[in-house]
Amino acid sequence: MTMAVKIINRQGSGNDAEWDVSEIVKGLSWKTSRIGKAGTVSFTLIKGSPFQTTNFTYNNGDIVRVRVNDTNVFHGYIFSIDEGRDEAVKITAYDQIRYLMNTDTYVFTGVTATEVVQRIAKDFNLKLGTVADTRHRIPTMTEDGKKLLDIIDKAITLTLKHTGRDYCLYDDFGSLCLREVDDAGLDLIIGDGSLMYDYEVKRSIDSDTYNQIKLYKDNKETGKREIYMAKDSVNIKRWGLLQLYQSVDENYNTAQISELLNNLAQQKNRVTKSLKVNALGDIRVRAGMRVRIVISEYGVDQALLVDECSHDFDGAVHTMTLDLRVV
Repeated sequence: MTMAVKIINRQGSGNDAEWDVSEIVKGLSWKTSRIGKAGTVSFTLIKGSPFQTTNFTYNNGDIVRVRVNDTNVFHGYIFSIDEGRDEAVKITAYDQIRYLMNTDTYVFTGVTATEVVQRIAKDFNLKLGTVADTRHRIPTMTEDGKKLLDIIDKAITLTLKHTGRDYCLYDDFGSLCLREVDDAGLDLIIGDGSLMYDYEVKRSIDSDTYNQIKLYKDNKETGKREIYMAKDSVNIKRWGLLQLYQSVDENYNTAQISELLNNLAQQKNRVTKSLKVNALGDIRVRAGMRVRIVISEYGVDQALLVDECSHDFDGAVHTMTLDLRVV
């Protein structure tokens, strides 16, 4: 395995200097999350190394690029430098999604999640890559003083609720991309006898499980609140009553509300299962991809969605930790 790490100074001088710091980097970690977080690279630089040139500098805002075996892995920006008297300097860099932590106000009407991503990227001068057409049009979204990433995540979640299609926003070496989750699979097996050396399994009804879905719509013409409901009496008896209660757009007709009820019931009326796998590293794996996991003890043999992924590099050793969603 060959890892190349570069820092590119960009402090407004017009002459960006590029430094190859591969020989003075220790303990590099690359983390990605399927939703709600920027991709992160953190590592330690060793000051005073014989490999270090005398005019080498690093500052917040500088670019960090990481390649492994000629594969583009990470393009991001330094946001934190932690240093003191000793020779170790801890650097943390985030990919472009970090700039989606800015807040603003948006009012959208009849837009797709694709158009939400494109509008925000244009407004905040972010570079776009491949952006899938999510097709589903969201009637209205009014977001006042919200994080840009939360706004995009809401548009993706609404699309999932109404269509059953899930999408993942990610940074591909400096370009924001949006793709359907089912379009990202790897020809890779992790599990019994293949890369995996440890795992943890969790089953829960604590966070996102509902056996009664109640939707309401305020009818302005009649002045009454209309209630639409779907419930599973068998699971209510098993788990107790777990209710999801939320509003629907006033323009939705009965057929649209019925379709939404059915989609929510399929998505929420189940035990959530999570799996954490520790394995030897494969740099192709990142959050938002599906990876085939085989664990015979628990009867697992399927392509699972990676919610979070952490790659750790220590010398020639490359390991990864995967948090996976089991449906």
